[in-house]
Amino acid sequence: MIKRVIAGLLSLTLAGLAGCGNVGENVVVDQVVQTEITLSWWGNDTRNEYTLAAIEEFEQLHPEIKVSCSYSEWSGYEARNQVRMVSGTETDVMQINVGWLNQYSADGSGYYDISTLTDTVDLSNFPDELLEYGRRGGVLNAVPIAMNAETLYINKTVYDKYGLDIPKTWDDLFEAAKVMSPDGVYPMAAADKSMWLFCIAYAEQVNGKHFFNENSEIAFTAEDLQIMIDFYTKMVNEKVTPLIEDYQKYNIENDSYAGAVGWVSDALNFYKNNIDSGDEIVAADYPVMKGLPSGTGWYAKPATLYAVSKNTEHPKEAAMLLDFMLNSREMAKHQGVEKGIPISPAAREYLDEIGELSGLQYEASLVMENNENMSSMNSLIENKDLYMDFIDACNLVLFDKATNMEAAEGLYEKYGENYAMAKA
Repeated sequence: MIKRVIAGLLSLTLAGLAGCGNVGENVVVDQVVQTEITLSWWGNDTRNEYTLAAIEEFEQLHPEIKVSCSYSEWSGYEARNQVRMVSGTETDVMQINVGWLNQYSADGSGYYDISTLTDTVDLSNFPDELLEYGRRGGVLNAVPIAMNAETLYINKTVYDKYGLDIPKTWDDLFEAAKVMSPDGVYPMAAADKSMWLFCIAYAEQVNGKHFFNENSEIAFTAEDLQIMIDFYTKMVNEKVTPLIEDYQKYNIENDSYAGAVGWVSDALNFYKNNIDSGDEIVAADYPVMKGLPSGTGWYAKPATLYAVSKNTEHPKEAAMLLDFMLNSREMAKHQGVEKGIPISPAAREYLDEIGELSGLQYEASLVMENNENMSSMNSLIENKDLYMDFIDACNLVLFDKATNMEAAEGLYEKYGENYAMAKA
C-alpha cells in the first residue's frame, strides 16, 4: 500500500551517441585520464536541454568522467531500448519505465544490483516501500525518481460559475452534469487509459477487490466487468463525460471540460494555458463512494526510474552519475519538477529553498502522497489491449449491439483467451 511519503529517439534513424559536455577550444586538462560512460533518457526538447546542462555540470565536478548521451521522444526510445536490451548494448545509466522491469528483469538479473553501490549512491533518501517498485527477485534493479498517479483535475472557475462545489464522490459528478450539460459542458473527461483506470477505481470500490490479484491474474469476473461497463456507459449517457473517442484536449483549454483525469506529472501539460488565462485549477480528492476513504481503488506508480546496466564496465562511475541524477542540487536545479516531485529529500529540500515546490503539479503530488489507501500499481494494468478491449465492449452497449451483460461476458471471454485469470 502507498503510505505517506517523505516530508517534505535517439530516433531509430539517429546513429551513435552524442556527447553531453561542451569542451571549449584551447582548454588544457592536466594529465586527466577520462573514463567514458553513457546515459540515456526519453523526453521532449525541454527535458533534453536541461539534462544536457546538468550533465555539463557533472563533468565539471568530475573532470575524470566523460558522459556520452542518447535521447529521444518516447516511441523512439522505447523501440531503441528493446534493441539495446536484447543485444546487451544498453547505456551504463538509463531512464526506464517501471513495466520494463518485468519485461527485461523478472528475476532481477536484467539490470545491475544498485544495492551493491551504496558506498556511492545515497539510498537513505528513498523509503523502503518506494524502493520496492524497483526490486525484482529481491534485487534492486532501479530507483524511482518520483511517484505518479491518475488524478482528477477540476477547473474551479467553471464549477464556481455553476454554483457547484469540487466533486468528492461519483454522485457529485452526475449531479454536476445535470447543471452543466444544457450548456454543452462536461464535468470531466478522460483519454482511453485514464478512463480505464477511472472505471477500475469505481468497480474496486463496489466489489472490494483488486483487478489483479497478487499473482498478476485478473481477479475480476464477468459481473465485475459489467460494473465497469455500466458505469462508463452511464457517464456517457448522462453527459458526465464525452465518449472516449470524442475526447479532445483543446476542450480543456476552452472550458468545455470542467475537469479532466490525468497523471500527476501531466498537470501543467493539461492546464498551463488555463492557469495563464486566470482559471483556478485544483487537484481534487480521488472520487469515492460515500463512506469510503479517499484513494480507495486508485493506484500509484513510479513516474520513471533510473537503472544501471548489468553490463557496465564502470560501475563506480555509473554510480556517481546515478547519485548525481537522483540527489544532487545541481540536477534538482535544472530538472525542477518536470519529472514529478522528487522523492529524494535532498533534491526536494533544495527545490523548496528556491521556491519551486508550489503550483498545480505539487498540489497534485501532495494529494497523491497523502492518500494512504492508494495501492501499488501492477504495470500489467496499463496493457493497451486490456483497455482497448474494454472500450470496444462499452461501445457495443452504447450503440445497441449488445446488452451490458452480453458485452461483459464477451469481454471476460476475451480476457480469458489472452491473460491469466484467477480461479472462481
